[in-house]
Amino acid sequence: MGRISDSDRARNEDAVRVAMDRMLREELPPGGKCDLKTLALESGVTRTGFYPKKNRDATTRPGPYQHLAEEFERRRAALRDSGAVPDPRATQIQRLKEANAALRTRLDQRDAELETLKEFEHRAVSRISAQYLEIERLREALSAQSNIRALPRTPNATAPYGSRS
Repeated sequence: MGRISDSDRARNEDAVRVAMDRMLREELPPGGKCDLKTLALESGVTRTGFYPKKNRDATTRPGPYQHLAEEFERRRAALRDSGAVPDPRATQIQRLKEANAALRTRLDQRDAELETLKEFEHRAVSRISAQYLEIERLREALSAQSNIRALPRTPNATAPYGSRS
């Protein structure tokens, strides 16, 4: 690409500054971020102008709009330091990360609680099984004793709950 005239460069710098101000006021285009790529698209200049160039002798020289890129980065950092976030997606990402961390914590707590309940269920079933076996053993021992007699049944009488008749 050939050199541009001073008037074109000044016009491009004005366009970059206007786009920069708009972006730092959180007026981002749909799908855009608060970054150099979006700044270049919004101002109509190539993104490569924001970065240093290499000469043929391997030395570097600043890009034509590198000073504007540095200004943009500086202003964006100042906004972030003051608590304002020029990119609403960054705020949303941070909020989603915090929500994700909270959900992971809740999930870990629930898993621990489920494990405790499973252990309790296992102990309860084991105890009930042991009690049932003890009851069966006592019933067999009771029926094996010869000095125990059954109560006579009376006509039209119902046996009380839990009695053996």
